[in-house]
Amino acid sequence: MSAHHLNCEQATWVSKPRHVVLAALGFRTVAILAIVLLCSALSSAQDWVKGGVGLAVQKIRIAVPDFKASSQQPQNTELLKTFNDTLWNDLDNAGIFDMVSKSFYPLGTIGAPADVKFESWSAAPPSAAMLVFGNLGATGNSVTVQGWLYDVKNAASPQVLGKQYTDAATTQAVRVIAHKFADEIILRLGGGINGIAETQIYFVSSRSGHKEIWAMDYDGANQHPITTLGSISLSPHVSPDGSRLAFSSFTGSGWEIRMFSFDLNRLVSFPRFSGTNLSPGWAPDGVRVAFSSSRSGDPEIYVIDQSGGNLHRITTSKGPDVSPVWNRKTGSQIAWVSGRTGLPQIYIMESDGTNVQQMTDQGYAVSPSWSPNGQFLVFSWMRHYGPGAPGAQDIYIMDVVSKQWVQLTHDGGRNDFPSWSPDGRHVVFQSNRSGSLQIWSMLADGSNQKQLTTSSSNSEPDWSWK
Repeated sequence: MSAHHLNCEQATWVSKPRHVVLAALGFRTVAILAIVLLCSALSSAQDWVKGGVGLAVQKIRIAVPDFKASSQQPQNTELLKTFNDTLWNDLDNAGIFDMVSKSFYPLGTIGAPADVKFESWSAAPPSAAMLVFGNLGATGNSVTVQGWLYDVKNAASPQVLGKQYTDAATTQAVRVIAHKFADEIILRLGGGINGIAETQIYFVSSRSGHKEIWAMDYDGANQHPITTLGSISLSPHVSPDGSRLAFSSFTGSGWEIRMFSFDLNRLVSFPRFSGTNLSPGWAPDGVRVAFSSSRSGDPEIYVIDQSGGNLHRITTSKGPDVSPVWNRKTGSQIAWVSGRTGLPQIYIMESDGTNVQQMTDQGYAVSPSWSPNGQFLVFSWMRHYGPGAPGAQDIYIMDVVSKQWVQLTHDGGRNDFPSWSPDGRHVVFQSNRSGSLQIWSMLADGSNQKQLTTSSSNSEPDWSWK
């Protein structure tokens, strides 16, 4: 086996006494020691990422037994399965919990506080710190869910959370209740950061025969179309308050920025400009939209009010300027892609176009997305670009101040269009690793990668702000 084929685990054996290693390896020692140092650096970088995105804290060991039926209605079976599966998946996806395997649970069901035997849950084998339990029951056309979160190591005052929900006795309503309860738990145990179980992801899908804008729940459920224009629509970006969706669409005469109102459930008027107009991005104030337009001949970045007024240009260099995204925390900076030096690279600037800084300086870098805390960019990067060049198009995360970066995906097809979740702990992106272009999600350190779509071709995901 050549030195460059060793992975981090295989390289650790070179910690044997120096004279043994030298005798066994000779000149290869230097190469292998270099791999050890590289693995150490990569581990340090992963720790840096975990700390910055809130995934470095010790995971809370939590038990989530199935909720108990509180009535005898026949629809309870289906409703309970939907609720229990959804709640478990929401907490498992959060990235902050160590989910206790159900094979470790003590016998018996828990539907109310009186059923809790604290030592059975806090001691081995469950060794849980937190316990989630409750009951669900349908009565006529409505369903009621009671849920509790207990600190089982504090028998004197165990209750952290107690909630009751009532809604229609449908699987969709029960899914929503589970999302709400999961988000309440995550808020209390996740450092005061809101959960994402009730958030939406917008994306482009060709399953209708045309590229239209679609939406789905954060976990891939409830996929449904937003537009039915029968044309080509791209680059969906939802406003911070969730009331509008800006996107680019081919109208027959050219590419225009379109605006869809969720309050009115229809397109609303927005100015049409000459040239090609693409990739709208919202400022965190919800008032301004940045986009790329070739109305002056060369694609440049413009900013306009969401109502269509106060248009002004903020880039002036030769070469295409596209894909603007705002610093979601401050609203004072914009990251974008420019070809002013040749191949596309990531840049940042003040929102008025001043103080331009180049963030990448090699390969082919596109599709930046700014983290909610303003500290990071994620983007798609082919670091070695050209015929026969090693590597693939992968998702990277970069600290904006230091320009330190870490690779999140590794040679699994072509990965592009990353978008941050509002809690800063997750990233959604497109990839063709499964054979067709689909939407995937992962934790912001690159772990727990999951495919969310399967039907037809799906791309360009955008995660809602809340």
